[in-house]
Amino acid sequence: MTRHGGTERPYTGSTWNNHDHGIYRCVCCDNALFSSETKFESGTGWPSFWQPIAKENVNETSDESLGMSRTEVKCRECDAHLGHVFDDGPRPTGLRYCMNSAAMKFVKTA
Repeated sequence: MTRHGGTERPYTGSTWNNHDHGIYRCVCCDNALFSSETKFESGTGWPSFWQPIAKENVNETSDESLGMSRTEVKCRECDAHLGHVFDDGPRPTGLRYCMNSAAMKFVKTA
């Protein structure tokens, strides 16, 4: 998934319904990507966030595959495909980073 740009089926990933506090890290290189503090219920079946931990930890590029115009999100450290970002998220950013559970590992904090 991370190397071929795949997408897991909705509601099948390990963290779409995770409500624990912690950090979501790249499964390939351990780069810190998202915090549980910015996770929200999008109703899509994928873990969704309104912003990354740090903008410099991810790359966003145009993705015109599958006959759609989307913005792909990749790990800046290792170029792993994480998911896509859309402009239909909640405040304060209005963004929905729709990520694949399989592309991230969750590290629980106290």
